[in-house]
Amino acid sequence: MKLQEIKEKTIDELNELILESKKELFTLRMGHNKLKQLEDTASIKNKKKEIARMKTVLRQKELNK
Repeated sequence: MKLQEIKEKTIDELNELILESKKELFTLRMGHNKLKQLEDTASIKNKKKEIARMKTVLRQKELNK
């Protein structure tokens, strides 16, 4: 998800997206650890960065309230 798309979301939407992304990250990690068959190992790193972006924008919005 692009930064501009993240900035357009509301605080509630961001919280939901963060929760969903954390669940996806968990399934990626479990799939990689148990099966050792994750084809795109960079997807874990990208998901972590996406969560960090969302948390940063969320914090900025909370401070600007």
